[in-house]
Parts: sequence; C-alpha cells; structure tokens
Amino acid sequence: MSESRSARLTGRTVVALVSLLVFGITGLGWSQVHRLTTGLSTADVLDPGAASTGEQNILLVGLDTRTDAQGNPLPADLLDQLHAGDSSDGGDNTDTMILIHIPAGGGNAVAFSIPRDSYVQIAGGYGKHKINSAYTYAQVAAENSLRAQGVSGAQLNVQAAQAGAKNAIQTVEQLTGLTVNHFASVNLVGFYDVSEAVGGVPVCLNTAVHDSYSGANFPAGEQTISGAQALAFVRQRHGLPNGDLDRIRRQQAFMASMAHTVLSAGTLTDPAKLGNLIGAVQKTVTIDQGWDVFSFAQQLQGLAGGKIRFETIPVGNVDLKTSDGDSVQVDPAQVKAFIQQAIGGSQSTVVPTVPSATATGEAVVDVENASGVDNLAARVSQDLSGLGYAVGAVSSVSSRHTTVVDYAAGEQTEAEQVAQFLGGVRIVADPALHAGHVRVYLGTDYSGPGAAPTTPATPTPAAAPITAGGVNCVN
Repeated sequence: MSESRSARLTGRTVVALVSLLVFGITGLGWSQVHRLTTGLSTADVLDPGAASTGEQNILLVGLDTRTDAQGNPLPADLLDQLHAGDSSDGGDNTDTMILIHIPAGGGNAVAFSIPRDSYVQIAGGYGKHKINSAYTYAQVAAENSLRAQGVSGAQLNVQAAQAGAKNAIQTVEQLTGLTVNHFASVNLVGFYDVSEAVGGVPVCLNTAVHDSYSGANFPAGEQTISGAQALAFVRQRHGLPNGDLDRIRRQQAFMASMAHTVLSAGTLTDPAKLGNLIGAVQKTVTIDQGWDVFSFAQQLQGLAGGKIRFETIPVGNVDLKTSDGDSVQVDPAQVKAFIQQAIGGSQSTVVPTVPSATATGEAVVDVENASGVDNLAARVSQDLSGLGYAVGAVSSVSSRHTTVVDYAAGEQTEAEQVAQFLGGVRIVADPALHAGHVRVYLGTDYSGPGAAPTTPATPTPAAAPITAGGVNCVN
C-alpha cells in the first residue's frame, strides 16, 4: 500500500473512531442508543470471558478495506469519490490503532495510540512484523482456508475479517498487557458524513504549515476545520519535526477537540445533527458481538470530555531497519510499565505475559552465523540462554540467505519453540545432527531478536498530554 493512500485512509478513520466513543461516554437515552446500535454490524471476535462490567479496555481500529460492515464490496463510484486508490494490495491493514482504558465507575479515561509501524511479535505464530499487519496475516490465511471450503462472497469477507480482528486483538494484548474487553473497527467510508455532522472541529498549530503531499496548508494558531481540511490536517507527516509521531499527536488533538465539541456544543440535543452522526457511524462501524452499548453508556455517564487523556506508547528508534522496511522500535516490557503507570497501576485487567519461547527440554542449541553480521550468533545465543536453553557451539559459516532451525530426532518441539522466538523461521529435520541438539543457521534475511546491537528503547521526549478539555496546540 502506498504511503499517500495509507495517509488518506488513516485520516478518514480518525473522525469515525472517536464517534463511537463519544456516544458511549455521553450517557444517551435508551431511544438514541437503540437507534444507533440497531444499525451497527457485530462480529464474534473476543475470547470467552473477555467482557467486563468493571474496567474497560476498548480497542478501536481504522481499517483500509473495500467492503462495508456487512462484507459487501463498496461501489466503485464511491471509492473514486474517496480517492481510495486501486484495490490490488490484498488484505486489510489497521492503519489506526487506539486502546482506550476506562476505569471501573467511569473515572478518567486514557487513550493509547499505537504507531502502526511498531515492530512486534505478531500473535498466531506469524513472526515479528509491523503491528498493522497482524490483522492482514490472519485475514488472508482465513480467506484461503474458507475459499477451499467453498465459502464466498460477503460471508467470506465477514468471516475472514473476524479472523483478522481476533489476531489484531491478541497482538495488542501481548504488547500492552491489557485484556481487550471490547472492539470496534471502522472502514474508510463515512469521513465526510461524520465531519459534516459535527459541524467543524477547532484545532491549533504551533507554526504555519504547507505540505504538498497531504494538501495541508494552515496558518499558525487556532482555526476551525472540516471536510477536506480535516483530512489534510490528520494526514500530514512530511515537514513535521517528529514525522509520524507528530501525525499521531495531530490525530489525538483532532479527536480530543471533536469530543469536546460534541459534548459542549449541543450536537447531541440537535435532532438533525444527531441523526446525521448516527447515520454516519452506522455506515462505518463494526463492534464486538457482546457489547451492550446502553449498559456501557450508563456506566460512563460521569465521564466528561476533559477526563479523556491521549497518550502514545513509548518508542525507541523510529527508523529501525527490518525485513518489513523502516519500522518503529518498541520494548514490550517498557510499554506495559508505561501503561500501568498511566492508568494508576491497576492490575485487574492485566493478562500474563506469554514468552515467545521457553525451554521445555534439555536440548543444546548451536548457533551458526551465516548472515555476515558481526557477533550476531553470540547475541542470539545469549538471548536463547536467557530463556533457559543450553548453550552449544557458536560460530561463523559461509553466507546464506535463509534462516533455518535444524533439529535432531526427538527435538522437533524444542526446534519449533526456538523458531518461534526467532520470529517464526522455518524448521528442518536433520538426521545427521547429534542427538539432543538443535542448530540455528542465521541467514542474511534474519531480523529477529539480536539482529542488530540495540539499547533499550528510549521514549521520545515527553510532550504535554492531550486531553478533551479544550483545544490542544500541536506541531
């Protein structure tokens, strides 16, 4: 997917994402909530027992997809109006990911933005990749399996989308340590409807900007934007001091201001505006099957706009070179600690951290460096030792491209676990290997743990938290 197309889709989903949250936190009466939820699509994407009547962790994702919430293809003329580009990329990416934590009783909410290029271990055994592909890998695998079973059309799209959503949820849980209680996805349709229904959003820029890539052309200071202007505002990344991280803060500032506008300007008491807003959300949003939005709204009646705070997870190198291209380095342990501090240290919704691999037997792991990267075998061997594996020979051998894990008879389970830790590489039985041994060949394609000398991920300099209590000035 091209960068410009991804930017457009990200912009369109930002406004729709916050709409569902606004409905939830305003305590709308039953008739309006029923009106909203009657037209929403639902999906079976949460693990049993994930629903909670106490603390809430809501994963909101913006999807690059060309089907509506019912799985039907979007009309070509509509896609043309949205400048969505061609449809040849295959699979859907989650171009916006926001995890919202709301404590029991409706206290201060914190919304955590997760950069789409965060380089993480993907759930489902797909290895280490950018987090926005967690949805894609599982969706494409499900599509292939379902087609083989004769499933087609809208049913195929819906079931594959559910598989993608489940994998995205599990990946976010692994990264953040929080159990996702609710899920909402938003497709690319509806940006204009939602932004027009709100009637314009006040924003503030620290300096004037002019960006030909996104079309952003704004003076410094406060101003009210809507429609195409709003799209350009949340799209821009070129020319910003911190690139995509500044774009995330733009999105957060826009969402916070939109929430404040809706909550304070009478949108929800204006029948015409409310009708337009409900209609726009119904076109674009799919929620998890078990979400009782009315009960949720009742729980959160005390949550005012100023009690929504937006944060971005800590990151390290934002130009990390990986097999997926330039990625964003994140340290899962640091992310979990940051989130716990931000939400007050509550542990009630924290899921146990599942290690990528843990030694279960007494296999000796030999590591051979065929990548040409200095000291790579030593770093990988040290990491494996930390997981409980017996350290074997460490050496350098002739260059090869493909990373592979060989195993002796009886050591397939150990080989599978080692391969998982290394990012989901291929395993091969080798009858010539000494009994009780697993051998790792590190090829030039290797990008897993230890691939480059790293220091612990260091957060970018702290910026003032964005809240929905007013207009926030950003780059």
